[in-house]
Amino acid sequence: MRNRLAVIGILVQNRELTSEKVNRILSEYANIIVGRMGIPYKERNVSIISIIVDGTTDDIGALTGKLGSIEGVKVKSAITT
Repeated sequence: MRNRLAVIGILVQNRELTSEKVNRILSEYANIIVGRMGIPYKERNVSIISIIVDGTTDDIGALTGKLGSIEGVKVKSAITT
């Protein structure tokens, strides 16, 4: 299966309860993560994480699926063709 580039946007609400789970999952997929930027948006009480990945559609789907299953975490991705 061919690797694809993707940008994954992660919106984290209630960071105190979810950050450990999010970081554990991101560590599991460190081999496909090219870059990561995280910004806390204190005025809205959320954190936004942007990740660039280079992996198979199966890997990207598994990563976004695991992140999206965490309560209080929203995930969207854009994948190259």
